Amino acid sequence: MEPGSMENLSIVYQSRDFLVVNKHWDVRIDSKTWRETVTLQKQLRHHFPELADPNTYYGFRFCHQLDFSTSGALCVALSKAAAGSAYRCFKERRVTKAYLALLRGHVQESRVTISYAIGRSSTEGRAHTMCIEGTPGCENPKPSLTELVVLEHGLYSGDPVSKVLLQPLTGRTHQLRVHCSARGHPVVGDLTYGQGGSQEERPFRMMLHALYLRVPTDAERVEACTPDPFVPALDACWSPHTLVHPLNQLIQALRAAPDPDPTIWGPQPCSPTTPHSVTPETEAQQASCLQWLLEWTLEPDS
Repeated sequence: MEPGSMENLSIVYQSRDFLVVNKHWDVRIDSKTWRETVTLQKQLRHHFPELADPNTYYGFRFCHQLDFSTSGALCVALSKAAAGSAYRCFKERRVTKAYLALLRGHVQESRVTISYAIGRSSTEGRAHTMCIEGTPGCENPKPSLTELVVLEHGLYSGDPVSKVLLQPLTGRTHQLRVHCSARGHPVVGDLTYGQGGSQEERPFRMMLHALYLRVPTDAERVEACTPDPFVPALDACWSPHTLVHPLNQLIQALRAAPDPDPTIWGPQPCSPTTPHSVTPETEAQQASCLQWLLEWTLEPDS
């Protein structure tokens, strides 16, 4: 598959107040470094210069984050008011997300609920990574919940692999990657939480994709479903042989499902990057919310 470029930006939802883009794999959302020739922020400026907000540092307000290596649905607010309405949906846990992934090995259960608590690793050499509770050096683990449904079993470059649908019910950093790895089925191509060695160097990307997104703001229901990138026609290394659950039926169920009930998990702090902790908001977290709504309007690094 072709790498990300300034030209190949894909829009899957557009209104007066929001865009949902299908972010390319291995493209950062934004960057202050000159070395990043292609970022989502630069792609948006290139395709929609008239929509850029000169009052923000990056020009666009990203409502949430996707890892550099993860592709798929990413919501962009086109005004401060729209960003505020999206923020409230994230804060109140009314957002629905679903991801596709290729995992190492054949997951035997057709449906799995993964509930390992996740914390930050303090182990030397593992800075900026997460870990499950009970792992040496795991600091401040918090409850985390992921639903996994197996779609297909098959082979990737001759190795057994499962194609799955993942639905994060909490929003911890690297949650899906950590949960799948802890179950013994890391994401194919995940160099951080994978099996390491030459096996994970073969894939051209990490096989994790944000398939579906629904943000039910007061003004409009932002909903988008991106194309499935994990099909043999796009990647000849992937060869499915056993169908477990049809993807189309699961997508229909996602569309028909009610918005998540915010009372299940209780109130959450402001930060959209850690939206599911149940501790009360602090002044620092409230300040973080304001900074997010202003879309990081800080001075550039000197």
